[in-house]
Amino acid sequence: MTQAVLLIDDNAVQAATRQTILKRAGYFVIAALNPRRALEQFQNGDFPADIRLVITDHLMPEMNGAAFVRELRATHPAMPVLVISGLEEAEAEYEGMDVLFRLKPLLPDHLIATVHSLLPDCV
Repeated sequence: MTQAVLLIDDNAVQAATRQTILKRAGYFVIAALNPRRALEQFQNGDFPADIRLVITDHLMPEMNGAAFVRELRATHPAMPVLVISGLEEAEAEYEGMDVLFRLKPLLPDHLIATVHSLLPDCV
């Protein structure tokens, strides 16, 4: 059973690249470039599928990944979250938030394996 992944990254090229990698691996991926808008859509149930995993970048305008996860946790405390960042020191901002943190660059095979580990019952 393929489950939906919400991918949030303000960099359209990186978002499209990760979306393509995950789609080719059999995942249904919804890409969002604006974390605040994605949070509103998520909380209002405006996505075309039931989201089972959130992948977010750390550095984004308006709202960084840590702020996004804090707000997400208020309504979805058990949602699996993968944070991808080029800043090693950013990991400290996610302490106690129950996220999986990975540094960029995350090679395609590692991205797929990480997503599969977070969603073992799909694809």
